[in-house]
Amino acid sequence: MSVLAIGLSHRTAPVALLERVSVTGDALAKLLYDVQQDPCVAEAMVVSTCNRVEVYVTVDRFHAAVTAVTGLLGVHSGVPVEELTPHLYVHYEERAVEHLFSMVCGLDSMVVGEGQILGQVRQALKLAQRHGTVGATLNELVQQALRVGKRAHHETGIDKAGASLVSAGLALAGDLAGRRALVVGAGSMSSLAAVTLARAGVTDIVVANRTYERGARLAESVGGRAVGFAAVADELAGADIVITCTGAGRHVITPGMLSRPAFLLDLALPHDIDPGVRAVPGITLVDLETIQESGIGSRGGDAVESVRALVAEELRAYLDAERAARVTPTVVALRSKAASVVESELGRLLMRVPDLDEKARDEVAMTVQRVVDKLLHEPTVRVKQLATCPGGDHYAEALRELFNLDPKMPEAVREVEL
Repeated sequence: MSVLAIGLSHRTAPVALLERVSVTGDALAKLLYDVQQDPCVAEAMVVSTCNRVEVYVTVDRFHAAVTAVTGLLGVHSGVPVEELTPHLYVHYEERAVEHLFSMVCGLDSMVVGEGQILGQVRQALKLAQRHGTVGATLNELVQQALRVGKRAHHETGIDKAGASLVSAGLALAGDLAGRRALVVGAGSMSSLAAVTLARAGVTDIVVANRTYERGARLAESVGGRAVGFAAVADELAGADIVITCTGAGRHVITPGMLSRPAFLLDLALPHDIDPGVRAVPGITLVDLETIQESGIGSRGGDAVESVRALVAEELRAYLDAERAARVTPTVVALRSKAASVVESELGRLLMRVPDLDEKARDEVAMTVQRVVDKLLHEPTVRVKQLATCPGGDHYAEALRELFNLDPKMPEAVREVEL
């Protein structure tokens, strides 16, 4: 099975199209299920954020899988395939792994180096695990990608290149100290927003959330107060800054709810705030399109080059390990066959020489086993080393052909320890 990634992001599609394709909640779970049920697909994971929608699958047929996944994206988003296709990118095998590693490190984000993507990919993996759509291949790949992302954030200056979409958006708001803020939502992005506001000197922070208890915990952590979602309209009357990221899938703030000048930051896809609010006097609306056009956080300088070098290093290590793992079943099958031959021939010997005492039998068995081990040691070590080179699979094929190994046997003994 090979890894295939199909998606669209802020780099390939306008935010308006991303908003139409974006999936959350039950719709995301349904897309995940339908992709994994396709005959071309063995494993599946979907990453859906405000920057991208990407489907990762393991497949045995490239073209059929691309057609199937593209069609399902079209069906679930309601966007015709012919409109969707020009904005899609397709990465396969090595390129898919490289893209995932780069994305988790924040290199492909609207704000370079933002750390939220790590949590978003982790949540995507947990969702796929919960629904049973990932197996060994994707699980191990994504876990490794998360380790690469952590390493990038710990060992390079990528965090300083661009902290988050929140900080990029608030950079357009001017001085924040002493202003009153309303945060709508209490998820990871909203939590980051509340913390960022508090650090910037905003002392009056209100958190509105559907689940009051969750909103209360966030409000308490920044010295603010919590209200229910129904109180959003009332709280807007006293807010200078409003940040939303609810995942509601509909507009939660409309022009008729605004009665005073305010800075509004909408980080949700689909949008939380009706773009029509821009017509309200004194209202400034910054959304993902605005941040993208501003270019804030889109460059990372030397830190980006450091992360790219790290990704290249980790990619080589992953591919070497993956190629070596492909050879392991063949090596196990070879040793298993050798052990079977030894057992058979020792049985013949004991039938011919039944008078051998137990000590002599053990000595003969150990001697024969040592001979076999020494004969197999060099070729098995070398075939693992050669497997990491381009075309390394041919050496495993040669072993199977030369020793007439059962092609099904390597799969059956894949987990056997050498």
